[in-house]
Amino acid sequence: MLLRLMRFIVLAGTVASGLVLLVRPESVSGFTGLAPDAARGITEIRAAMGGVFIGLGLAPLFLKTPAERVLGLVYLAIAAVRTPFMFADGSAGEQSNWISLAFEVAAAAILLAGRSREPASQT
Repeated sequence: MLLRLMRFIVLAGTVASGLVLLVRPESVSGFTGLAPDAARGITEIRAAMGGVFIGLGLAPLFLKTPAERVLGLVYLAIAAVRTPFMFADGSAGEQSNWISLAFEVAAAAILLAGRSREPASQT
């Protein structure tokens, strides 16, 4: 029951993050370091970041497949890329990077916890 609630919170947080990126893309520049200086950059934040987060957060509601696992793997991949590049890019001193990494690792653990491999459906 607790794990189910935690999964719901992660999914809701993912959708909420996507909505913020969609509606107020300029508001995240202080946290993410992304500061588009042209309309194209704002559209990219809305679409590539906001749209993806909204879609991934809502996917488990609409798909019969274990979409939560897909989102868990996405968060795991983001964390796996973020970790070495925080140091390679010289941004390890940014607190927001560590907050993001902690969320990504926790979200991946929650979404992937207790999931056994299910056979692919036969169609």
